[in-house]
Amino acid sequence: MDIQDYFDYCRAKKGVTEHFPFDEDTLVFKVGGKMFALSSLKEWENGTPSVNLKCDPDKALELRARYNAVEPGYHMSKIHWNTVAFHADVDDKTMCRFIDDSYDLVVKSLTKKARAELDQLGN
Repeated sequence: MDIQDYFDYCRAKKGVTEHFPFDEDTLVFKVGGKMFALSSLKEWENGTPSVNLKCDPDKALELRARYNAVEPGYHMSKIHWNTVAFHADVDDKTMCRFIDDSYDLVVKSLTKKARAELDQLGN
C-alpha cells in the first residue's frame, strides 16, 4: 500500500474528513470529529510509514503479540491505540481490516444523533 492507496482507502469511508491538527506533518483522518487514523507524511517520504489506529484493548494486545509491525500507539494511549508499520509483516488486506476496525470503533463511540447523521450521508 502506498500513501495514495492509504489516503484513498480512508477517504472512501462514510463521513471521513482529513486534518492537520497537531502540525504540518501528521495527517489525521476523523469521522464524526473523532480521530481513527494518524500518519506522518515525513515517515512516508523517508520510506518508514506507519499509522496509528484505534483498537479494542484486548485485540490490541493480541495483534502486538502476533505481528512485528504492530506496537503500542506512538504518542497515544497504549491501551486503545496501536502503531502499525506499513511494508512489514502486515499485508495490505490486513492493514485495510485494521483501518476498518479503527473506523468502526470510533463510529460506535459516536452519539446516537451523530451516527444517525452519518447514516444519512451518501458515501
